Amino acid sequence: MRILSFPLILVLTGVSALSMFIPAIYALVQDDHSVARAFFYSGVLGLALVLVVALAMSGRKRSDNTDRENLWSLCLAYIALPLFMAVPFHDGLENTSFLNAYFEMVSCLTTTGATLFDVPGRLVDTLHLWRGMVGWMGGLLIWIAASAVLAPLHLGGFEVTATAEPGQSAGARYDRFQRASSARRIRLITTQLAPIYISLTGAVWLLLVIAGDAPLVAVVHAMSTLATSGISPIAGVPEAQSGLVGEGIIFLFLLFALSRLTFSSDTITTVRPGLHNDPEFRLGMLLVIGVPVVLFIRHWLGAIEVNAFENLGAALAALWGGMFTVLSFLSTTGFESAAWSEARGWSGLGTPGLILLGLSLIGGGVATTAGGVKLLRVYALYLNGRREMERLVHPSSVGHSRGGSRRIRRQGAFIAWIFFMLFALSLALVAVCLAALGQDFESAIVLGISALSTTGPLVTAAVETPLNLLEMEAGAKLVLCAAMVLGRLETLAIIALLNPGLWRD
Repeated sequence: MRILSFPLILVLTGVSALSMFIPAIYALVQDDHSVARAFFYSGVLGLALVLVVALAMSGRKRSDNTDRENLWSLCLAYIALPLFMAVPFHDGLENTSFLNAYFEMVSCLTTTGATLFDVPGRLVDTLHLWRGMVGWMGGLLIWIAASAVLAPLHLGGFEVTATAEPGQSAGARYDRFQRASSARRIRLITTQLAPIYISLTGAVWLLLVIAGDAPLVAVVHAMSTLATSGISPIAGVPEAQSGLVGEGIIFLFLLFALSRLTFSSDTITTVRPGLHNDPEFRLGMLLVIGVPVVLFIRHWLGAIEVNAFENLGAALAALWGGMFTVLSFLSTTGFESAAWSEARGWSGLGTPGLILLGLSLIGGGVATTAGGVKLLRVYALYLNGRREMERLVHPSSVGHSRGGSRRIRRQGAFIAWIFFMLFALSLALVAVCLAALGQDFESAIVLGISALSTTGPLVTAAVETPLNLLEMEAGAKLVLCAAMVLGRLETLAIIALLNPGLWRD
């Protein structure tokens, strides 16, 4: 595939231009000609620009893109590509500023899912479809980039189990061996992962349609589930016609965000095979089951009066609402269950914002579409903490873990701790900037965590009064855009771009 020899940003721009014809056709079927023209003209102009640049570069003898170039292209894609994606959105909406359209596209592409506009009131169906598509493409992009770009550089969570330092190429110590070219690696990984991603999305869409959702609602929710973007053309999952069955379908497919081992075997962290032995999946399921159970038991610990026989249905609804919402925010999707209000009432909690913020900070599995700190890093810190407590009791003891666990417990835990500190510093910096631009302390913290963990629905679910992003100053919106890009790429990747070793031949 000759096209992959061109810079990654050029390839992504071409894919974005081609994808604009889908909402153009949909708008034409809906007799919304102005929106159809906006997407059609933007797609044509985008393809023309890509072809002109490709022709200008085709006469040169190009070497294969290096890992550094691909990382730069990925960073540039999250910054510049939303500028192109925002053009048809801005022209189709007609009554908003380009900055607002750019913010919306950055939020979608980074799978954050925060929106400036009232849903579903202000946006037409075609714009909702475009938001869902951009979020879906952003999920596929980070899914492929995790293995093709971040993994060779030991970033994105791979540094916990890798033997090389973060930011160093996998073959730096073995230059005498010929490595697979970057373009070939991207092509192979794309051909492996894209069919899985598309098939799973189609399966969710079909099941949601069978369960009773409208086709548009089903396809957007399906794309949001696989991309963990939390984008919805209606007021969330509780307003969907599929009801409890639809939530069950989404719940099952959100499990893919807990571990890469649900569909692959390239991030094995234990010598024992099987998903049930994967520490990420086990830790994720512990949180998904443990947190709702604690909230469920709190009903009696709080001495709330209850008739067990008359409220059996409410108890089960509260337990399910807690499990679905916990998994949704742990995977940084941000969908709330229709029974989440029953779960809060059952546990006696008003707005458990701290729980949702903590779950979003932890995040999902390595090399998935989920954001956050990642379960593997939390597991590495757990192993290190357990070993340190053993040494407090038996100072002369020798660890008995095997090679993989020993690597995670030592160097992996050290790197995970560094990442936690960088994440905390990033959150402090974002919160200070937002506070300086007029946000109060609570809003600045919630907005910062929402952006850095790519969990946009936190701005409405984690506070008593939903935050109005549209009324923020332009500077605050740009700060959030930068925070969303930083949260999607992670701080270690940004630091790796400044590593002198990447610039040496």
